[in-house]
Amino acid sequence: MKRKIIKIDADKCSGCGLCADACHEGAIAMVDGVAKLIRDDYCDGLGNCLPVCPTGAITFEEREAAAYNETAVRENQEKKAVVETLACGCPGTHAKAIVREEAPLRAETVQQGPVSRLNQWPVQIQLVPSNAPYFNNAHLLIAADCSAFAYGDFHNRFMKNKIALIGCPKLDDVDYTEKLSLIIAKNNIKSITVVRMEVPCCGGIEQAAINAMRNSGKFLPWQVVTLTTNGEIMEEQEN
Repeated sequence: MKRKIIKIDADKCSGCGLCADACHEGAIAMVDGVAKLIRDDYCDGLGNCLPVCPTGAITFEEREAAAYNETAVRENQEKKAVVETLACGCPGTHAKAIVREEAPLRAETVQQGPVSRLNQWPVQIQLVPSNAPYFNNAHLLIAADCSAFAYGDFHNRFMKNKIALIGCPKLDDVDYTEKLSLIIAKNNIKSITVVRMEVPCCGGIEQAAINAMRNSGKFLPWQVVTLTTNGEIMEEQEN
């Protein structure tokens, strides 16, 4: 059928993501750092996304398009609601910064244990808000979750003075690129350190970080540290 539907000019899109947030139906998503209409049948043609676009990249056009599918939209919204409940409804997932006192350092004793270097909560890539205040001027650590168990001094060697994000591309079965792209694009990230294991599946987290930087259009200092399964540093690559 021929109907009114939005049109996105990729050349004008700044990649801010505001239109995707404004589209409650889920018709718009960020793909490779650019807004894209991913489902014609999710677009109701009302244009809630138009006024939030800072560059005027979104307009209306009349063309052949699938009819608006309210049932499919409702089902998609219900799925998103479940994810948001898991991310926001549980007190354990509420975003917060953790202030560490550097001086005087607490003595590491058998009774007290080592000093934690975790600077924020949550730490899972899937759960962390992309616009959390602690991302401002942050040095970002993107780590495979196994790496903290493999490397004995992980907190002091890698986490100190960084905002840590962890994930496992094999178990999560998801591409972290889109989430990491939003974090880098929306915030003033100073540098990125990727810590991964030598196993092939860990390549997913490294590639997602690299793709996210490309999508954001930012050139940042970054390095990749690869650990062996017995907890040794196998390779350090700086770029």
